[in-house]
Amino acid sequence: MERKSHTLIPTLRNALGNDDQLTERAIDLHAYANDASHFLLTPQAVAIPNNAAEVGALLKASAALKLPLTFRSGGTSLSGQGVTDSLLVDVRKNFKDIEVLDNGMRVRVQPGVTVRALNARLALYGRKFGPDPASEVACTIGGVVANNSSGMHCGTVDNVYRTLESLVIVLTSGTVIDTGAPDANEKLRALEPVLFDGLERLAKRVRSNPDSVARIKHQFSMKNTMGYGLNSFLDYEDPAQVLAHLIVGSEGTLGFVAEATFRTVPTYRHVTTSLLVFDDLFTANESLEALVGSGAATVELMDSLSLKVGQALPGSPAIVTDLNVQSHAAFLVEYTATSAGELAERQAAGTALANSLELSTPARFSPDTKARAELWQLRKGLYASVAGARTQGTTALLEDVVVPVPALARTCAELSVLFARYGYENSVIFGHAKDGNVHFMLTDGFHTKDQIERYSAFTEDMVDLVLGEGGSLKAEHGTGRMMAPYVRRQYGDELYSVMRELKTLLDPAGLLNPGVILDEDPQAHLRHIKVTPAVDEEVDRCVACGYCEPVCPSRNLTLTPRQRIVTLRAIETARQAGDEKLVAELEKDYTYESVETCAVDGMCQTACPVDINTGTLVKKLRAKEAGRLEGAVWDAAAKHWSAVTRGAGTALTMADKLPVPLVLGANRVGRAVLGDDTLPLYSAELPAGGTKRARPAPTGAPVAIYFPACVNTMFGPADPVQAGIQESFGALAERTGLELLVPEGIDSLCCGTPWSSKGMEKGHASMGERTVAALRAASRNGELPILCDASSCTEGLRHSIEAEEIPAGGKPLRIIDVVDYTAEHILPQLPEGRKVASLTLHPTCSSTRMGLNPALHTVAEAVAETVQVPESWGCCAFAGDRGMLHPELTASATEAQAAEVRGFGAAAHASCNRTCELGMTRATEQPYEHVLELLERATRP
Repeated sequence: MERKSHTLIPTLRNALGNDDQLTERAIDLHAYANDASHFLLTPQAVAIPNNAAEVGALLKASAALKLPLTFRSGGTSLSGQGVTDSLLVDVRKNFKDIEVLDNGMRVRVQPGVTVRALNARLALYGRKFGPDPASEVACTIGGVVANNSSGMHCGTVDNVYRTLESLVIVLTSGTVIDTGAPDANEKLRALEPVLFDGLERLAKRVRSNPDSVARIKHQFSMKNTMGYGLNSFLDYEDPAQVLAHLIVGSEGTLGFVAEATFRTVPTYRHVTTSLLVFDDLFTANESLEALVGSGAATVELMDSLSLKVGQALPGSPAIVTDLNVQSHAAFLVEYTATSAGELAERQAAGTALANSLELSTPARFSPDTKARAELWQLRKGLYASVAGARTQGTTALLEDVVVPVPALARTCAELSVLFARYGYENSVIFGHAKDGNVHFMLTDGFHTKDQIERYSAFTEDMVDLVLGEGGSLKAEHGTGRMMAPYVRRQYGDELYSVMRELKTLLDPAGLLNPGVILDEDPQAHLRHIKVTPAVDEEVDRCVACGYCEPVCPSRNLTLTPRQRIVTLRAIETARQAGDEKLVAELEKDYTYESVETCAVDGMCQTACPVDINTGTLVKKLRAKEAGRLEGAVWDAAAKHWSAVTRGAGTALTMADKLPVPLVLGANRVGRAVLGDDTLPLYSAELPAGGTKRARPAPTGAPVAIYFPACVNTMFGPADPVQAGIQESFGALAERTGLELLVPEGIDSLCCGTPWSSKGMEKGHASMGERTVAALRAASRNGELPILCDASSCTEGLRHSIEAEEIPAGGKPLRIIDVVDYTAEHILPQLPEGRKVASLTLHPTCSSTRMGLNPALHTVAEAVAETVQVPESWGCCAFAGDRGMLHPELTASATEAQAAEVRGFGAAAHASCNRTCELGMTRATEQPYEHVLELLERATRP
């Protein structure tokens, strides 16, 4: 294909509002070369449009350059539809609008919104989005529409196709069609007459062919994302609606979805769950009709290998761990209801039905949250367990097929035969049994001749098996590149010809995502399979799913956790190939993009299905990049921490008394000499320094050890008139008759987080050893709990004791955050306080990781009549001193939530960690305090 490379970048830039909306830097191109699939293609450029008009301009530029274009949003697709070697258009960073209509019965939404964010908004109305894909934390509406996503619960009833009302589509010509507009058909006929006539011609062709009608009805009686949604020609007469529903599942090959309007579904708050275990798949399969007929909302299949893998998963329920697995199979079954009474009836009926089946063990349904969580952890942990345990340097490939329900057991049994024949081990089979839809994973290198030939032969046999049972080769994950060569085989020549003509009608130049859905190359699915070289044991198990991206604070500034990992792999791949020029180009930008602007907050781990904390990798890289001088400085700081913290506090107190321009002038000179990643940048909202932490010993017997965080010595309270968190918590304890002991030498002790976050291993180890020894002595060898007043320091202390060898006669040290302790032991003893009208609450990344947020809400509700947490809440990325070293990181991380907070106009603002309070104060220009400071003032006598 002809490419006008000399005009490519200028032409594309002209389509966008600003030059920084287009990038051709190597690190950006390789960051976008991966999606969640097993394919890898490196784009020539990445564009980030702000609106539909710019998308239209990019489509025109693409046509002028004869340059293929691929849209990308969440990047969670599994069949290769989100990667390209041409122009990649990222619509994740913008296109975030949500408009709730008719009191939540309908919703209008743009393609960059994640399913989780959409459901958070709809939850206020007791409604939710119909599709419920497992990737809801990260997948976006653009991809959900493009793939006709469904999920564990929605089946074929509440998927995108069935719940869609209308779309705003940008066609390749640049024409924008709102299919929900009253004049949509007239506008389509007037602006795109060839397309309008062509759609009517294809509709007549399909409807007049009995064989075509029968094939389409059969194919779409199941979950089916193979090929184009030709059922649109049978289900709709209105040309605009036909077009809208053809776009559903078209994987970015027919046009761009700028906006979608959906009907929503009710949220069922009452749920009961059970695991039904059968002797084998066939016995399980015989029960499906009865279970589905009973109104079960979910019936999830796990085969015998799934159960064996599940037995090794932490927290698996006894019904699995106690099972002597032979050829067993299990269904995870759920019933939902709108009320407790209705649920009780359904649970009784479900239990009676289940126990009438041929079960290996008696059924027991439970609405208990913990019991249900254990079962779902088992089901969802299968993917993580197999993917995480794969051999270093191999790739995980997730397949997705569907067959008529009566053929499910037979198909699964034959798949197991194929796994054995081709040597694919640990290929667990799991999926949505009530839909006949199963998933299985293959792990291999997929790059040697033998590996490719084996995969090719397996695929041919698998295709024969599924199509022989009257199934579809793709149920949920989209055709992509993975099954494009097999579309003709599934649909036959006539319907394949209809699909070809449809593609030509909407994309005459064939520039939209070529190679996806339709591909004449019989070996297309064997090309461009990614190589995943080993780079670090912390992250080698990463499958590039992208679940981490929405929670990453640097996602709109530099790289995400997935991108940090895949660009590191790109560096290693280039190094192995001897491409030192590319290595140098990638490494030049990697330090800032990946290492310096990572908040190491660990939020990525909370979303990662294989439990990766990319911050751990970044800490290692920081340790590797730190010079001997920097290491020596931090080692010395560990030995003289009291002087360091007092010095920092004194410096802030002095700065607070000087004109800001004077302080900033000297500060910026220092940063120019020492580097932006070494010397923090002062800003006007920073408070004066705090006070020493040491306190007199209590007069009575202490009930707990109090470990005030050193950050409160460096940074004083938001309001200089107030005493700060240490005095506030002390007052609350005294008010309720609790004696606290502050350890001796407290001013020289620290949780170790400053050294850990910078990768200063020696200083971290020495500080940790000294602090743990002091805490063990103060706590009477673990008898007393240890309380800390900053959530990140609480988490840091917990990490410090992880490797401790408990001395003889001692107990494990118990580290408790003061918020948790207050909610349980102090708040019940306090009188009802004088509440403020409203409070904006900022949970922290540490409070989230530690499960502290329920206690934080409890305390906040004792302080304010109304407590609000922004929908767009996320880590503020202040991260100790990271927000002062790189203020742009905190600015980017807090941009959306700061706007939301300012809109609240709350009477007070609170968090539970001093540096996070500083970050949110800077972002919102509102003073954030520790929530216990507010509680102390509210309950003063």
